Amino acid sequence: MVYRMSNFRQLRGTLTILVALLLGGLATFGQSATPFSIDVAPIANNGQPVNDYANVIDDAVEQQINQKIKDFMKRTNPPVVLAVATVRTTGDRPIFDYSLAVARGWKIGSKTDDNPSALLFVAIDDRKYQTQVSRDLEDELPDGLAGQLQRQYLIPAFKQGDYTKGINDTIDAYIRTIESRLSGTTTTGQTQPGPTPATTRKSSSPFSTAGICCLIVIILLFVLIFSRRGGRGGGGRWGGGGGGGSALPWIVGSIIANSASRSGGSSSWGGGGSSDWGGGGSSGGGDWGGFGGGGDFGGGGAGGDW
Repeated sequence: MVYRMSNFRQLRGTLTILVALLLGGLATFGQSATPFSIDVAPIANNGQPVNDYANVIDDAVEQQINQKIKDFMKRTNPPVVLAVATVRTTGDRPIFDYSLAVARGWKIGSKTDDNPSALLFVAIDDRKYQTQVSRDLEDELPDGLAGQLQRQYLIPAFKQGDYTKGINDTIDAYIRTIESRLSGTTTTGQTQPGPTPATTRKSSSPFSTAGICCLIVIILLFVLIFSRRGGRGGGGRWGGGGGGGSALPWIVGSIIANSASRSGGSSSWGGGGSSDWGGGGSSGGGDWGGFGGGGDFGGGGAGGDW
């Protein structure tokens, strides 16, 4: 009886090992059966700009980076979206391909036609980094400049093992550089005062605010003169039954509306366009609005190792 029980236990142990090996083989087969795609992210995002899967960024600083990226997105027009991702390793996949798949798969960028964006990607154990820059941001963050900023801010800190400082300083440098180039000033990535908060990719309107105000005052004076003349004819304040008098307010309204649109049309987060960028969801801890709308990455950017 004891002999049979011993045999049963040995058989059960053998079966357990065989089942474990079978399941492991099936899992390996399932992974190899799914080919790598440059358009499918190999990792998921957490709904925030910073995705620190290697756990190398201080929590407090990670929150600060998240907030500064969100603020930067809000004050640029169209919104410039930056993201950060860290992993331990990309395995046997080159970091360029891996990071490009992340940038495209997460669809980093806005839902507008012009959706400038960039991803700072770091593989800690591989000691490699890569910044992927979308096509709509290549003018503001060209490959050579991105590489220079990484060598200046990221590599020195990384060599000292301070990944938090390297990533934080590099994002700061990207923001300063992009804002400077958007505002029309040149920069080499050196530390410098930041530009004014309101930054736009569109050219300035040829009509200044003072000029528009003067134009409106002149139009109102003409309206006042014509309204008094029209009032004498008994046909109402705007000229009675005459076609020219009744059309005047429409002409004036059209001119004022066009002037107003020229002065305020470049404002970011205006009108219905802001619904694509968070709307009233900023109080929650969910998606920040920078994923799912872009992904137009063509391989621009720079990378290296330390």
